[in-house]
Amino acid sequence: MNIERTLVLFKPDSVQRGIVGEILTRFERVGLKIVGTKMIFPDKEHYHKHYEGIGKMVTRRGEKAFDMTLDFMIQGPVIAMIFEGVEAVELVRKIVGGTEPKTAMPGTIRGDYSHMSFGYADAKGKGIPNLIHASGNRQEAEEEIVHWFRDGEIYDYSQPREKFTR
Repeated sequence: MNIERTLVLFKPDSVQRGIVGEILTRFERVGLKIVGTKMIFPDKEHYHKHYEGIGKMVTRRGEKAFDMTLDFMIQGPVIAMIFEGVEAVELVRKIVGGTEPKTAMPGTIRGDYSHMSFGYADAKGKGIPNLIHASGNRQEAEEEIVHWFRDGEIYDYSQPREKFTR
């Protein structure tokens, strides 16, 4: 079966703006199930392992962008969630939209709630406030979930609507 789990981080900008509930509703409305959630204020080392240790950020935008992202992420707490559902990784990425808010399609979370470009953020020397992190693929999701959650923090339960997807 293609039931997957994926990690979503509500970044400091979504928590500080008070729009976590609005964003969360989008995931729940498409039928994704929350199987893990917590608010956490990680240190730079935790993020370093997340972004570099899992091997993503440096190769995409370079070392300077990596450092700016780390500085941005430690500005406040995040809400970490694990969603479960049919092909959840790809579904969440579609809902979230492109990484650069400026080019994210309307109707996506980043397209509707953020607007900054990579160029502007880079020129200002700041991390880009794009509200959310979503795992890029199934392997990345598995690695990230282990990095952010212990086994006892992930729950298995049934929802009435699952009879339509399982």
